Amino acid sequence: MSAEIIDGRAFSEDVKKRVASQVASLKEHHGLQPGLAVVLVGEDPASQVYVRNKNRSTVEAGMRSEEIRLSENTSEEEVLSVVERLNNDPGIHGILVQLPLPPQVNEMAVLDAIDPAKDVDGFHVINTGRQAVGLPAMVPCTPLGCIMMLKDRLGDLSGLNAVVIGRSNIVGKPMASLLLAESCTVTIAHSRTKDLPAVCRNADILVAAVGRPQMVKGDWVKPGAAIIDVGINRVPKEDGKTRLVGDVDFDEAKEIAGYITPVPGGVGPMTIACLLANTITAACRSNGIDEASLPDVG
Repeated sequence: MSAEIIDGRAFSEDVKKRVASQVASLKEHHGLQPGLAVVLVGEDPASQVYVRNKNRSTVEAGMRSEEIRLSENTSEEEVLSVVERLNNDPGIHGILVQLPLPPQVNEMAVLDAIDPAKDVDGFHVINTGRQAVGLPAMVPCTPLGCIMMLKDRLGDLSGLNAVVIGRSNIVGKPMASLLLAESCTVTIAHSRTKDLPAVCRNADILVAAVGRPQMVKGDWVKPGAAIIDVGINRVPKEDGKTRLVGDVDFDEAKEIAGYITPVPGGVGPMTIACLLANTITAACRSNGIDEASLPDVG
C-alpha cells in the first residue's frame, strides 16, 4: 500500500486562514496591524520569486507588508542601515533578510543585527540558543512547518525514533531540537555518518535536508515511517528542460513509508505560512498580547 501523501499546499492554506483570522482579531480588539518587512539584495531569480510570494501572502493575510529591494552591489553598511531602520520601526514586527546575500555582505553580521524579537526567520543566535535550551524563541519557518505536519498526522511524537539527515543551522539543527522537545529519540546524520542507510532504516520519522537529489532510496525506509522531504533540487529531463525533485526517491519511498511529503507541494508552501504565523507571534509578544486569546481557526 502506498504512503499517505502529506499535502503541504492544503495544510499551508489552513494555516494562512488562521493567520488572517488572527490579524482581523488584532485589528478589531487591539488596533494592531502586524507588519512584515522583507529585504532583498540583488537579482537572484529564485529569491525574487520567494519574495514576491511572501509579499502576496502577507497582504492577503491583512498584514502590513514592506518590501525593500537593494542592488547587487549594495554595501554591508547600507544593508545594516536598512536593518537598523526596521528595528526602530514600531509598525514592523517581523524582519526577514532574504538569503543568499552578495559576497561583499557578511550574512552573519546582517542576521545578528536584526532585533531578536523581530527575527521571524529564527536565525539570530539568541533565538537559536533559546530554542536549544527550551525557552520561548522564534523558530525557523521550515522546521516549524515540518513539525506541524508531523504532529497533525502522527499526533503524539513522544518516544518515536527520528533521524534528521543534514546538520545545517537553517533546517537540520533546529529540526532536531524541535523533535527533542517532542520527546523523540533523535539522531542527526550527515556526510560522515557510517552506514547511513542502516541508520535511516531505524527511523519512525525521517527528515531529509541535504540537497542531494533522490539520495534516500526506498530500501533506506522503515515500513510505515513518516518521511519529511525538505530537499528542493532541479534536475534535467530528457527533453532538455528541468524538474524539481527532493532528497528522497519519491517513487520508491512512497511504496514503503506510511506518510510522505512530495516535492514540490510538501514542505515548501509551509515555509511562508509559518513566516506569517511567526509574525503574529512577534506582534503579540511586543505588545503584551496573549497569543492564545486569538482565534485558532479561520
